[in-house]
Amino acid sequence: MDEHRFNMSMRRFLKEVGVTSQQAIEAIVRDSDMQGHGKLKVKMILTADGTPLNHVVEGEIDLG
Repeated sequence: MDEHRFNMSMRRFLKEVGVTSQQAIEAIVRDSDMQGHGKLKVKMILTADGTPLNHVVEGEIDLG
């Protein structure tokens, strides 16, 4: 396996996940008029076809 190629591909994917997730969260907060109202509970689930990968990350985002 080419470690550099793998690392760059994974970083590209994770950057896309981060950017698009932030945009989606900002849009739902803005469109739902939730700004300044407590916290938003969020959960991300990462899976990979053909593998047993099921990585869950849960957290809260302070809405100010």
